[in-house]
Amino acid sequence: MAKLLYSVTMSADGFIAGPNGDMQWMRPYLGPNPEVDELIPRIGSILVGRRSHDGDDPHKGEPGEGEAFGGGWDGPLFVVTHRPPSTPEPGVTYVDQLPKAIAAAKAAAGDKYVNVIGADIARQCIAAGELDEVLLIVAPVFLGDGTRVFDEPGGQTVRLRARSTTAGTNLWFDVLELSGRAHDRADLDVPALDGGVGQ
Repeated sequence: MAKLLYSVTMSADGFIAGPNGDMQWMRPYLGPNPEVDELIPRIGSILVGRRSHDGDDPHKGEPGEGEAFGGGWDGPLFVVTHRPPSTPEPGVTYVDQLPKAIAAAKAAAGDKYVNVIGADIARQCIAAGELDEVLLIVAPVFLGDGTRVFDEPGGQTVRLRARSTTAGTNLWFDVLELSGRAHDRADLDVPALDGGVGQ
C-alpha cells in the first residue's frame, strides 16, 4: 500500500522557498544524492497544492524550475484545488478535496510512495493524520525568510523518529504522533509519550 512521503530540500534555518517563492537558492546545493536518486523510481505519484503546482517562483520557466526533482521524475500528479484550470494538463488530475486526492494518488502509486510537494499540502496531510514519512534534505545555507518547511500558527507537535541519516544532510523520519494522537502505523512498534507502547 502506498505511503505519503513529504520529501523536501530546506535551508538550515527551515525554509523550503525563499522570499516571494524563490527557489533558485537551491541550485548550488543540488547535486549527486544517492538516497534521492534511489527514491525517485520509488515514487508512484505526486500530491501537490495548486500554488506549488502553478509555482510562484519568479524564475519559473527556466530549465529545471518548477519540475519535480528538477525534471528527474515523470508520472501522475494530483493537484488539490477548488479552482481547476479550464484547459486540462496531460498527466495532471485536479481534485477539489484532500481525502479524494489522497485516495486517487495512493491508487495511482500502487505500492510506491505518494510524494507530497508543498508546505501547505504537507500541513493539511499532517492535520488529516495521513502523512507517513518525512525526508528532509538540508542545504547548508540560511535564508532568513520565505516558506517554512512546517508552519502551524498556534503550534502543533509532530513527533518523528529518525529512519536514516546519510551524507550528513538527509534526515528521514517516520511520523509517530500528530498533535498528541498516535499515528496509526501498524508497520511500526514505537514507544508512546506516556511510556506505554504506541502503534
